[in-house]
Amino acid sequence: MKLYGIPNCDTVRKARAWLDQHAIALSFHDFRKQGVPAELAQHWLEQLGWQQLINRKGLTWRALSQQRKDTIDNNLAALQLMVEQPSIIRRPLLEQQGRVLHLGYDPASYAKIFNL
Repeated sequence: MKLYGIPNCDTVRKARAWLDQHAIALSFHDFRKQGVPAELAQHWLEQLGWQQLINRKGLTWRALSQQRKDTIDNNLAALQLMVEQPSIIRRPLLEQQGRVLHLGYDPASYAKIFNL
């Protein structure tokens, strides 16, 4: 089990606290420090698509030029952006054995995933 995100993100902090509280073992992958390999981002895009993975409400998106935003309209364009600026990826992303279990944080969804 692996959780991907940025440690100072409030939503990631909530997810990590919930997982710790329920003694769920996992490793944490920091997007900013460790980056996101293109193969991994591609795998997520195949599962979820760029519309779900790209966080269009966050600071990273808002900092992009309108011209750049306009080019993000398919998985290939999103892949390049995700590798260049991993903080553009919606978070947290919970993954197990290569399968995305959940994107974002919702206590009820987490409880269902872990049968709690």
